[in-house]
Amino acid sequence: DIIILMTINGCLGATARPNSLSLPVKGTDLWTLHRDGEVKLRMGESGPEAEPPLTVNQMFTSTVQRFGNYNALGWKEGEQWKTMTYNDYYKTCRTAAKGFLKLGLERYHGVGILGFNSVEWFIADIGAILAGGFAVGIYTTNSPEACQYVAENCQANILVVENHKQLQKILQVQDKLPHLKAIIQYKDELKEKKPNLYTWTEFMKLGRDEPDAQLDDIISSQKPNQCCTLIYTSGTTGQPKGVMLSHDNLTWTAFVTGQDVSLTDADKLQEVIVSYLPLSHIAAQMIDVWLPMKVGGVTYFAQPDALKGSLANTLREIRPTAFMGVPRVWEKMQEKMKSIGAKSSTVRRKVASWAKDVGLQTNLNKMDNGNLSRKPLNYRLAKRLVFRKVRKALGLDRCTRCYTGAAPITKDTLEFFLSLDIPLFELYGMSESSGPQTISLPDAFRLTSCGKVIPGCKTKIFNPDVDGNGEICFWGRHVFMGYLNMPDKTEEALDSDGWLHSGDLGKHDQDSFLFITGRIKELIITAGGENIPPVPIEDAVKEAVPLISNAMLIGDKRKFLSMLLTIKCQVNNETGAPEDELTPEAVELCSKLGSNSTRVSEIAGGRDRVVYAAIQEGINRVNEKATSNAQRIQKWTVLEKDFSIPGGELGPTMKLKRPVVMKMCKDQIENIYKEVLTPTTPDNPLPSK
Repeated sequence: DIIILMTINGCLGATARPNSLSLPVKGTDLWTLHRDGEVKLRMGESGPEAEPPLTVNQMFTSTVQRFGNYNALGWKEGEQWKTMTYNDYYKTCRTAAKGFLKLGLERYHGVGILGFNSVEWFIADIGAILAGGFAVGIYTTNSPEACQYVAENCQANILVVENHKQLQKILQVQDKLPHLKAIIQYKDELKEKKPNLYTWTEFMKLGRDEPDAQLDDIISSQKPNQCCTLIYTSGTTGQPKGVMLSHDNLTWTAFVTGQDVSLTDADKLQEVIVSYLPLSHIAAQMIDVWLPMKVGGVTYFAQPDALKGSLANTLREIRPTAFMGVPRVWEKMQEKMKSIGAKSSTVRRKVASWAKDVGLQTNLNKMDNGNLSRKPLNYRLAKRLVFRKVRKALGLDRCTRCYTGAAPITKDTLEFFLSLDIPLFELYGMSESSGPQTISLPDAFRLTSCGKVIPGCKTKIFNPDVDGNGEICFWGRHVFMGYLNMPDKTEEALDSDGWLHSGDLGKHDQDSFLFITGRIKELIITAGGENIPPVPIEDAVKEAVPLISNAMLIGDKRKFLSMLLTIKCQVNNETGAPEDELTPEAVELCSKLGSNSTRVSEIAGGRDRVVYAAIQEGINRVNEKATSNAQRIQKWTVLEKDFSIPGGELGPTMKLKRPVVMKMCKDQIENIYKEVLTPTTPDNPLPSK
């Protein structure tokens, strides 16, 4: 038996983790490394843990029986919205499954999907699962080499691509993919005919002409404890890992999450969702595909340029009942609303300011004291004058649940929306927990907390320090099967008792609300041995200096802390790349300071002394609140351009890729830490003060 004692460094000291286990026999253990592996489900005696396990097909057919004539999917063709019912959705997924089998999809092999959210994406995903393969999302921002890694790792027999641009990536690496049998392009006409390259129409015709017997046999042989989906972690460090999720991981998590957030069945009030976040990420899959399927909800697809600006129009047209935004989406909305507000008349600004004070106070009272039986008169007035109009303008007038997750959000943004009577409910989880672990609810939330554990699951703080901070560990039927063919990584993540070690640091308050305090890997350990979580300091700087877009703390193995800063700038609508022009809000902030700057290049490199003085002032205010001298920011620099997804500094969900930034800004960082000349050296003849 291989027994590995895990040690967690950093603030947790070197306490050994529970021993990891030797490799399991099929179906008898909680984890596996093999594509055809079966795991023991973490069933309980009663409550949600005892819910009978379902395959994806069983959950889907149950929904079709109950809600077959309800709309399941909606998409835009030109200016018209088209829809598809659950009956047609299921039939089309079966047709796709038969098409995949006809093209040679083997059991437990991947179908890679590379493209923006669409009806075809969902159908390819579920079709792959029904046909006994693995649904494998590939990030649209991946390079050809990164696509090759995922396709080879999951032994993909088929790749489904959106358009010519994504097809080119695959054609570049096709000869290095021995398992690949066919490629399907689902949007636009093919620019060139090639062997084993199909349009979506040709592919669907293949499936329609196939008999049902083979597919039915495969479906009836599927078990809830077998793998059906691979989620590739975005690999901010090292190669991406293939997170194996079972049928039960998806169907059970959809069941408990739907109950926890009180989603309603379609026959009572149909839930409406807008799909726009990357579907290769578990959050989007759970929210867009599996949760709506469980309750008969309808998912509408945003335009491919959603994150570049068109999302706002889609929200106003569709008016979702629940909406998940990554922090950057909420921050963008906040910036837009602030710049519109700044142009309003004095009277309007005063009314809005009064309403926001009322909104914040009322919601903070509600948060602390539970639901208020009677809302105060000034709140009801503010709602009529301001809040309803704001919600309508955002397309959130029907939205009873606005969520944020996938990356840390600042308190400033949370309070901004709370003051507009739009509480953002923070949730937390990871690919390895099929999405959620804790969720904030309308009657149970705290600012900056990620909420409470979902029903049927457990959270444990491993090896806490004196303040109660330790590694957050998960337990439940949502915990993944293992990483495909990666024994070491699987043993790092799961201990011998089956607890998933998240790598995140956090603590519970007295009411069991979870607060994330950092990531073990992100912890900065200074040369003096002090452990510093960077996110709280970065957030404090962004709050103190509203001009700042991104802040990244540096200081690992260094004598003092420093910081890289970027300025809020316009973003190119086509490419998503940052531009030199400042945002209207940033221009206004500069002019209030007495600066004429309208571009980043007029500020960076110390070119605008007024702005630099204001930044230093903000950083001084943050430093005053530092818990120790080691936690003060001693030096900082403003970079020439903001972080972005195309630039490589941000991951697909806008999460900061610290190792990438460290590499890209190596020279700027080294300049910061160049030895400061002391007054006594011959090079510096100035007398010491």
